[in-house]
Amino acid sequence: MKIALASDHAGFELKEAIKDFLTEHELIDFGTHSNESMDYPDTGFKAAEAVARGECERGILICGSGLGMSIVANKVKGIRAALCNSVELARLSRQHNDASILVLQGRFISKKQAGDIIKTWVFTEFDGGRHKRRIDKISKFEKGGK
Repeated sequence: MKIALASDHAGFELKEAIKDFLTEHELIDFGTHSNESMDYPDTGFKAAEAVARGECERGILICGSGLGMSIVANKVKGIRAALCNSVELARLSRQHNDASILVLQGRFISKKQAGDIIKTWVFTEFDGGRHKRRIDKISKFEKGGK
């Protein structure tokens, strides 16, 4: 699986650690490349757009709280980003919501927690069924339909 990665300065260390959890996947790193202060939209939009265009199958974004990257990613048409701080939320974000982007909190979760969340998120499939009907309603609205 090809996965887009992006962070701001507060998520940089966790982003770098994540690379060790995903060695069997192709990773495209959209930055940042240091812990020097920067603005999360600069990297988040690039990664989310790569997922929306199909250049990457999924994405993982990290900022200090996870909130900023969640907002950024969910502004990109076709993206469903989920801020997850537990394995259970990661599982549900894939099974029920078919989340294409996982957002993590660089300042609030440990590297071990991140690893467990990522492994669950990457290997969990979308359940479809009644959940697909709901996702279809979101997609229709996004395209201007009601």
